[in-house]
Amino acid sequence: MPLEKRKIWALVMNSAHARIVRSLGWTSDPADPASPPDELEFATENRSMSDVMADKPGRSFASFGGGRRSAMEYNSDPLAEETRGMIRDIITALEHHQRKGDFKELAIFAEPQVLGELRKMLPGPLRDTVSREETANYLQLSPQELGKKLNAQLGLVSGGLR
Repeated sequence: MPLEKRKIWALVMNSAHARIVRSLGWTSDPADPASPPDELEFATENRSMSDVMADKPGRSFASFGGGRRSAMEYNSDPLAEETRGMIRDIITALEHHQRKGDFKELAIFAEPQVLGELRKMLPGPLRDTVSREETANYLQLSPQELGKKLNAQLGLVSGGLR
């Protein structure tokens, strides 16, 4: 009986950048065994808090007191909102690929705060595919190094076998 490849993807992310590494456990180009796995990338706009805060929320008129105006406050952390927006985009992409059957397992490697937010936002069917969660930031690795690191972390070897 032939062995089936594990269809495992890995999500590696921090608050501003994410990479989804596909085709773990086997090489994507048989002619080049050193070729990196395929990746999808996501990022928020590279804005600092001072850049975001420069976009002031404006002023409002008081309903009493003869036309007095006061500054409006931000309702939430704008950078956290950008991260949540990126997480929503990632979830949409993962749900699409899950429906197509592109992966059966998902491993997540993220900074602690991002992992916590992702856990809150992940829908049930996608959450059921999560086979591993770890607080780590591997985004600085090259595609080749990242593929090797993830394969080692997940106990995978070339050919998709354990």
